Amino acid sequence: MIVLGVGTIFHDPAACILVDGKLVAAVEEERLIREKHATGKCPVRAVHFCLKQAGLKPSDIQEVAFPWDPAVYDKYKWSYFFRNWRSRPSQAYKAIVKCAGRKRSDYETPRQVLREAGFDLGKIRIHHIQHHIAHGASAFYFSGFPEAAVLSIDGAGEFPATMLGVTEKGRIRILKEICFPDSLGFFYSTLTEYLGFERMDGEYKLMGMAPYGDPARFNFEDIIRYKGGSYRVNDDYIWVPRVSRYRKGVWFSKKMVKRFGPPRTGDGLSEPYIHIAAVTQQKLEEISIRLLEDYLADALKRCGGRLCFSGGCALNVKLNQRLIAHPLVKELWVQPASSDAGGCLGAAAVVAHEAGDRIEPMRHVYYGPEYSDSEIARVFQATPHRLVKEASITERVSELLAKGEIVAWFQGRMEWGPRALGNRSILSNPTVRGMADRINEIIKFRERWRPFCPSLLYEKAFEVLDTTHDSPFMTFSFQVRKEWKDRIPEVVHVDGSVRPQFVKQEQNPRYYELLQRFYKKTGVPILMNTSLNRRGEPMVCAPEDALKMFEGSALKYLAIGDYLVTKQGCF
Repeated sequence: MIVLGVGTIFHDPAACILVDGKLVAAVEEERLIREKHATGKCPVRAVHFCLKQAGLKPSDIQEVAFPWDPAVYDKYKWSYFFRNWRSRPSQAYKAIVKCAGRKRSDYETPRQVLREAGFDLGKIRIHHIQHHIAHGASAFYFSGFPEAAVLSIDGAGEFPATMLGVTEKGRIRILKEICFPDSLGFFYSTLTEYLGFERMDGEYKLMGMAPYGDPARFNFEDIIRYKGGSYRVNDDYIWVPRVSRYRKGVWFSKKMVKRFGPPRTGDGLSEPYIHIAAVTQQKLEEISIRLLEDYLADALKRCGGRLCFSGGCALNVKLNQRLIAHPLVKELWVQPASSDAGGCLGAAAVVAHEAGDRIEPMRHVYYGPEYSDSEIARVFQATPHRLVKEASITERVSELLAKGEIVAWFQGRMEWGPRALGNRSILSNPTVRGMADRINEIIKFRERWRPFCPSLLYEKAFEVLDTTHDSPFMTFSFQVRKEWKDRIPEVVHVDGSVRPQFVKQEQNPRYYELLQRFYKKTGVPILMNTSLNRRGEPMVCAPEDALKMFEGSALKYLAIGDYLVTKQGCF
């Protein structure tokens, strides 16, 4: 079966193709149009790339899957109405009066994408998959687990914002759903915005700020509370109605500002904001754990402690650290593209599974575009920079890194998901003190207090970190063993944790070889790795993007394919 997955257009639109259960291509639209999150955009270029990569034409696609099911509106519209008619009367009435129109619009969305991508709608069948089922499926089917408990948490789908379930004979059975505005995702995003970051983008910054604060300094029990097997957000603070908002275009309220002070500005760390970040993170973790204990305990016992997690909140690595540490959880698998980008993948997997395909587990994330040395040379030969084809690019770059140089690393197919995992990365030596500040100041232009991440040789990872759990996709956080903290200071966060990538040879041979060569030169099996992009931009995709960033920053070296590019004036 050949299945095309097409993502929603709300934010992070994407596309993917499964052929007989094997993922052959997946890409986010933002990487191709160079607009971060590509909010409101149809993933037409993503569809075109996936077709080209798979060697297919629109007429070859047998089924199309879309991670949004308008029929769910009918299931929850009245419960949404009664939840909101006091605090959001206009929203409550719109849920009833405009339900038919919303359903028509959401049925039309994938058809719009397909028309723009050149499909004949009369010859294609479109499957609408419930949003949180698609999220859960994107984790379960690609985990390789025979059965699992399933957790999906984000801002909102059709109405549900949280879903807990269990797999039975390869299908997800829903055990519990909680609908917005009672949303852990919206709770976290609202506080993200109050703390001076962009909602739906800066949540990871709140997570990074939280360890600097003391959650005991604030009581959030009246803002979000867990009671009676569910949680409830306070409508006076979270995703408030327009009339109550502090100003146009924000989600937080005048009441929040009156209580905690003006919203945070600037890039520094200060009070009370670090404490507000800390208690926000704490509440996300506490409520998620309570949900797991109340609804997934039996499922986890039956499934050998295997938990699959997706949705935007699954990218919160500190929450994931708590989940891994929980006695009910023996193994956690998180979809590396857990945002709405991953919805297309889960929807496609549901359709493929129902057709009888066996879904191949996801062992790596390299499903995006790649470029030949000849394509790379055409872009860089016209520049004033030195372009040298190296006999061994890994040997040359390991030498530079061992000497304390910073190298942009562009290799193979681009990563799927938000993490740079060794194909579109900026690499450096984690033992050189001040390296993180240097990269922030001259290349990334981001907040100085945010941590960088390590890529580790898999064989050495458990000597460095206090865990026995694998971490191939930078979706987890672990504590660094005492004897290593002072050796790799540039990747250790203030709380002693790191967000690591464990690199296996079979997953990424060239990156593994680079780590091996660096290890032989330095005795350190770790590289500091951050994404190849500047603040506010999507990760670099094509050689042209790499050139633009190279010339627009203080980078001196770019290893792209077999070439080492050295900036004019640096040789």
